[in-house]
Amino acid sequence: MRANYHDLSRSVASLTENETDEVALMATVACELHHSDDRFDWTGFYRVTSPNVLKIGPYQGGHGCLMIPFSKGVCGAAARTGEVQLVADVDSFDGHIACAATTRSEIVLPVRNATGRLLGVLDIDSNQPDAFTQEDAAGLQLVLHAAFGNDGVWR
Repeated sequence: MRANYHDLSRSVASLTENETDEVALMATVACELHHSDDRFDWTGFYRVTSPNVLKIGPYQGGHGCLMIPFSKGVCGAAARTGEVQLVADVDSFDGHIACAATTRSEIVLPVRNATGRLLGVLDIDSNQPDAFTQEDAAGLQLVLHAAFGNDGVWR
């Protein structure tokens, strides 16, 4: 089963209409995404909780890392650079943090609110190598826009 991002973005928009609590939004998005695609082994958020620090937020799947500095790992790179990180083979990513031994590939997107403030990152891991594409990145941006109302510009 593969995610239909157009339908997911509409569903997320409907489920989160008028909700302003960021944790509630993250929990809803993580749940909807995780159950939409067989490639998604771990689906969740790391939240900015202090300068240059991400802490685990709502997620689906096995345990995640509790804290990730902006200076480390794929999630840290997405938060630090503001750019989508698409990693076909986590073993080839210098500084990858192995929260789960089964992770083979990963996609991480910065998450911003409507004013552009970085809230955290959306992290999706797969137990399949090279599981994600640019089409996934574009589709996931639609879903994030539906929930967090950002301007769709990913810096």
